[in-house]
Amino acid sequence: MMHHKIVVSIPIILALGLLLVGCSVHNRLTDSTNLPPTPTSTPMPSPTPEPLIFDGERAYLWVQKQCDLGYRITGSEANRLAGDLILAELQAQGWSTAEQPFTYRATPVRNLLAWKGEGTQAILLGAHYDTRRAADMEDPAVPVMGANDGASGVAVLLELARVLDWRASGSRIYLAFFDAEDNGRLDGWDWIVGSTYMAEHWGELGEPPLKAMVLLDMVGDADQQLYYEGNSNAALQQHLWNLAAQLGYDDRFVAEQRHTMLDDHIPFLQRGIDAVDIIDFDYPYWHTTQDTPDKISAESLKAVGYTMQAWLENTTAHDTPPQP
Repeated sequence: MMHHKIVVSIPIILALGLLLVGCSVHNRLTDSTNLPPTPTSTPMPSPTPEPLIFDGERAYLWVQKQCDLGYRITGSEANRLAGDLILAELQAQGWSTAEQPFTYRATPVRNLLAWKGEGTQAILLGAHYDTRRAADMEDPAVPVMGANDGASGVAVLLELARVLDWRASGSRIYLAFFDAEDNGRLDGWDWIVGSTYMAEHWGELGEPPLKAMVLLDMVGDADQQLYYEGNSNAALQQHLWNLAAQLGYDDRFVAEQRHTMLDDHIPFLQRGIDAVDIIDFDYPYWHTTQDTPDKISAESLKAVGYTMQAWLENTTAHDTPPQP
């Protein structure tokens, strides 16, 4: 019997082996039942932004910026520039704004108004931005720089415009900047001209009724003493001072009456609106040439600004407390 020897070359065996391996790999790659599940990523929740807190140093910079413009006397170029500066910052912070121009004793006057939020009622915080044209408590020939008497209240409002969570208030919030407050008894001028005009015309452009008004006047004194003011709504005033004490400012907000003021809150009180004047009238540089930024402290500005922020955001204080 003849035996036939089958000879298969090594290269052919290797080629067949590779082909079989390749087919196996191909089957594994094309058969989805053999694939591991595709991992899916769960999106991370967006971090909640940290709440903004009133910054006294930032507010102090606004005092300096206003004073850098010079004497902001009603009708002057510096007054116009100050108003434009205020409007630009409010708009940059996303507030709606309006101007309220009028003429008083042949002098152009311009109130400024900003607002955020909705609601059938509103809260108004205000300050005057003009300065007195004569330092009649010292030298009537020289104007007043008005770092405290004018710039301090404006500075607090501008920093509030940056940090305030207006949604937490449940009301529309207005910030008012009054012109022509501070030339009373000079050449026949009255006091509080701008705020009187605004109060008289409130609602003509669709503004909702006010349920509270708080005035910030002369609030930056480094030696800060904020006493009860005699014309202010007693219940709202007590509530604000109590809140300040809870925040640790009871040494600054003194719960005793000392002064009774004719100030920008009066026209609103006369229209039945609960209004409070936060003012430090124990200020030795009032209506002098010494009312300059070096008399102002960031801590004083923060005490007032943070109290206002807490009132509007974290409490129900915007609902005026009942009369005792």
